[in-house]
Amino acid sequence: MQTRNKFLDDISQLMTNAMGVAQGARDEAETAMKSLIDRWLADRDFVTREEFDAVRAMAQKAREENEVLAARIAALEAKQGN
Repeated sequence: MQTRNKFLDDISQLMTNAMGVAQGARDEAETAMKSLIDRWLADRDFVTREEFDAVRAMAQKAREENEVLAARIAALEAKQGN
């Protein structure tokens, strides 16, 4: 027959509760830190990835159009020079 030790049961319960409290505190700290970082980033004028990609695509298109126009100008100048 095995007897249960009340003191050990109480210590075990106390440790279980402490772990739950510690996990809750960790979750709260993570949430607070994420909120702080989100606010800090929002206060800076950083762009989103989507905005960056859109501007990048616009710049690429403008470069391509400039190359086409430069080639047309060169061809017209060459034709006019003859």
